[in-house]
Amino acid sequence: MSTDLRLSVLDQSVAGVGRPQDESIRNTLALAQHCEALGYHRFWVSEHHNLPTIVGTAPEILMAAIAARTQRIRIGSAGVMLPHYAPFKVAEQFRVLDALAPGRIDLGVGRAPGSDQRTALLLNPEHRAADDFPRQVQELHAWACGAGVPEGHPGHGIHALPRAGTAPQVWMLGSSAYGAQLAAHLGLPYAFAYFITDGQGAKEGLDLYRSLFRPGVLAQPQATVCVWALVADTEEAAWELFASRERARVDRQLGRFGPLMPAQTARRDYSAIEQAHVDELRRQALVGTAGQVGRRLRALATELAVEELVVITWTWDPAAQQRSYELLAREFALS
Repeated sequence: MSTDLRLSVLDQSVAGVGRPQDESIRNTLALAQHCEALGYHRFWVSEHHNLPTIVGTAPEILMAAIAARTQRIRIGSAGVMLPHYAPFKVAEQFRVLDALAPGRIDLGVGRAPGSDQRTALLLNPEHRAADDFPRQVQELHAWACGAGVPEGHPGHGIHALPRAGTAPQVWMLGSSAYGAQLAAHLGLPYAFAYFITDGQGAKEGLDLYRSLFRPGVLAQPQATVCVWALVADTEEAAWELFASRERARVDRQLGRFGPLMPAQTARRDYSAIEQAHVDELRRQALVGTAGQVGRRLRALATELAVEELVVITWTWDPAAQQRSYELLAREFALS
């Protein structure tokens, strides 16, 4: 079945029990090449710190490695946690990335720390760094797009190099009304983290973004959502693979973070409260065959009025993750 819906990928370099963490980084590189061959539009990587479940700590470095191994697929950060860094330096990094992969770079930025507060202070000792986020985003875009900051700014006349005929596309990432409003105010494209909120606030956030949007970087609003989904050859196999993600979510509720467990060992007896959480998780999860998940993805895209979905998939087995994206690509006739 063909569709006009565009599919992209978000990968977080998830750690796995019994597997060295550096292998997770190399698995992300292999997945990027695989997804390009399958016809996915974008491949985004995230930024987290001091989190034993997710070992993707430096998206700009990982993006450079992906750029060297691909030719067509757009490559992006989802995202750079901007309050940790100087906007000028981030702009320089992404202009170098654009030189490596001209016209293929997405610069997704977020306000959240992507870590615990102690780790965030090691990245930037300024306690209130996130308060300057709107200014940081404006400066970042000015330098990243090559225009530079306006007169009166201390950085006027300073340019982020290298200069080129293309530039990174800045995206606003968010899971609340804050990011939606800021993206609308600046006229930026907006990506809602549906997989973080389990869909809560998605429609409200996108409606707010569209209603408040004023032309800026874009003439018209451009929005997508990042959604968690898992596909296998049979429904039974998909739910078996889902046990790894399910256990990680239950453990997270208890403040326990660790590498993803194999499906065979992930299941345990849950308390009544935990089981209620699991039941709700399973009810909402996009898990099953390609046809089953494809129908729900199409329905979600229609409900939210988006023309693109960014799919994130966790499995302990990298081959099962690649197979999930392969089956989805076939379902949506990607090429």
